Amino acid sequence: MPKKMRETATQIYGEPTWDIAQLFPLQGTWSVSEYMSLRPSRVIEYINGQLEIPDMPTQSHQLLAAYLYQTLLLFVTVRQLGTVLFAPLRVRISEGKYREPDIVFMHKDHAERRGEEFWVGADLVVEVVSPGEQDRKRDLIDKRKDYAEAQIPEYWIVDYQEKRIAVLTLEGKHYTVHGEFGENDVAASKLLAGFEVKVKEVFGAVK
Repeated sequence: MPKKMRETATQIYGEPTWDIAQLFPLQGTWSVSEYMSLRPSRVIEYINGQLEIPDMPTQSHQLLAAYLYQTLLLFVTVRQLGTVLFAPLRVRISEGKYREPDIVFMHKDHAERRGEEFWVGADLVVEVVSPGEQDRKRDLIDKRKDYAEAQIPEYWIVDYQEKRIAVLTLEGKHYTVHGEFGENDVAASKLLAGFEVKVKEVFGAVK
């Protein structure tokens, strides 16, 4: 690492463990193979040579994700529709971009796109919006573009701060809003006919 960058990083973050840090590429120079070789115990996403590390999930975030995962898993399992999993799990958006949705569903007809190291796209993804400003931007703006780029048919955005669930469906290359559901509404999927959740019960999972 160049001396000036090292000094700047030290001023901002304090003295890191340089012997370990220098084993890894600088931001912007990571290759896909170097990213794939990581085996972290938390979510790390890859965007065109750079690593993005979202904030550690809060208890509220995990309770919401757990409720939605269990609800979707039951719906899909009973109907034998495919596979539902949860983060951390890499989903390839494009050759140089990997995301890790909170919840991800792949229809059984697309099972060949499920790999041990990563899935190639998905059929439905869910993100529980984290409270940090950068994390909110990532979930509400950046990932909306990325999941559309990957041609993922449906994207659920669960916003605990606003007490709202947005269900987005793919129209061509962009998402349109299938529905924005408040606490007194029932959020429903367009992709999975019959899958719906009471928004008040979803947010009531945070106790």
